[in-house]
Amino acid sequence: MAARGKSTTKATTSPAASSAPVDHDTTIPRLGAGAFDNPLGYCRFMDDAARVRIELTDEEVSGLSGNEDLALSFELAGPRAKVFFNPKKTKCAIVTCGGLCPGINDVIRAIVMEAYHAYDVAACFGIRFGLQGFIPRYHHDIMELTPDSVTDIHEFGGTLLGSSRGPQPPEEIVDALERMNIGILFVIGGDGSMKAAAAIQAEVARRGLLVSVVGVPKTIDNDVNFITRSFGFDTAVEQATRAIRSAHTEALGALNGIGMVKLMGRHSGFIAAQSVLALKEVNFVLIPEYPFELHGEKGLLSALTQRLTSRHHAVIVVAEGAGQHLVRASGERDASGNLRLPDICGLLRSAIDEHLNTANVPYTLKFIDPSYIIRSVPANANDRVYCGFLGQNAVHAGMAGKTGMVVARVQDRYVHLPFHLVTSAQKRLNIRSDYWRAVLESTGQQHLGPDLSECPLPGEA
Repeated sequence: MAARGKSTTKATTSPAASSAPVDHDTTIPRLGAGAFDNPLGYCRFMDDAARVRIELTDEEVSGLSGNEDLALSFELAGPRAKVFFNPKKTKCAIVTCGGLCPGINDVIRAIVMEAYHAYDVAACFGIRFGLQGFIPRYHHDIMELTPDSVTDIHEFGGTLLGSSRGPQPPEEIVDALERMNIGILFVIGGDGSMKAAAAIQAEVARRGLLVSVVGVPKTIDNDVNFITRSFGFDTAVEQATRAIRSAHTEALGALNGIGMVKLMGRHSGFIAAQSVLALKEVNFVLIPEYPFELHGEKGLLSALTQRLTSRHHAVIVVAEGAGQHLVRASGERDASGNLRLPDICGLLRSAIDEHLNTANVPYTLKFIDPSYIIRSVPANANDRVYCGFLGQNAVHAGMAGKTGMVVARVQDRYVHLPFHLVTSAQKRLNIRSDYWRAVLESTGQQHLGPDLSECPLPGEA
């Protein structure tokens, strides 16, 4: 049910999560009142006062106790009757940042098509190779985007514009926006990119410029807080199940065959968990949120030995960030500032080899890492539809003068979320939830170490 008014709740997501309250204000900044009639004449316009009240659970917001729900009122996405920018004089820019993800080209295409065909904007530019493309010293050319140039890009994976990682000075980026006379900047990227977009918007506001900054959250890991499901996730799961099916076939093809599949998921195990639910052939799933034990009576090695003894094959799915408590980190960071994760699958394979050889259990292990295949493929039909809505709603928001926000689908509604909400934390899988229970029931695995009640909730130390 739609509700009017703004939500300005301030609450602590978890006693252990932070000493400071999390700001749950859902108000969306706006550059000013609309002065121009929206050229769209065939649709229902959305009133700025139209809001929807949504009850969020621990599967959408990290840091909730599991017994607690968070009810917030969000501004609905969609075209406004009056727009802030004069369409025929408005120039837009699109930038893609971070790792690849199925559907990026679909979002780019949707933005360009909507901007030209629905609003007849003056121009739309693509910034090459992420935020570096704004900085003159990198010498990246700007790409003009037209309906003709983006017509077929949704048939291909990756990003037409290229991408890069790492921060760039917001002052230099805003300098470039001023030079190019950009009215609306669309940022497609993950948590770090949305933080960068927030810094750009803050610099724009400090200078008193009339530039709208609109984000489209992108993460293949589905770990953006407050967003039910990120684009590309459905495609990633579909591709992951193909690798798992191959691992299962390999495992069945040998006495005591083991198929091990490594999937993406630095901090969250959503791809691994959803893939397990989609394909009921996995016996063990290891995710970052659950600190499993390797040795001992309750450990993975003991459970694996029992599985091979009784069924003579096993399939193990491992999220890349699982088991980090078992390995020593190098302390090195990538260009985005993320810690470089040690190879958990290498450790598991060595430990399995030593354990089964000591127990005189013959085995064959086939290891599959489909990560770069998964993230580089074109989006499937469901994700294409989703990306289309995101791109269209991003243009509607930008033309209306909305700024400092992302367009997102929360549950089944397309809404506007302020940057500070989606960057407040990374969404984690709650292993005390019904969802994780369903995963365990699908695999049949027992608790590999500590009881779930002893494990920290997402957001807790």
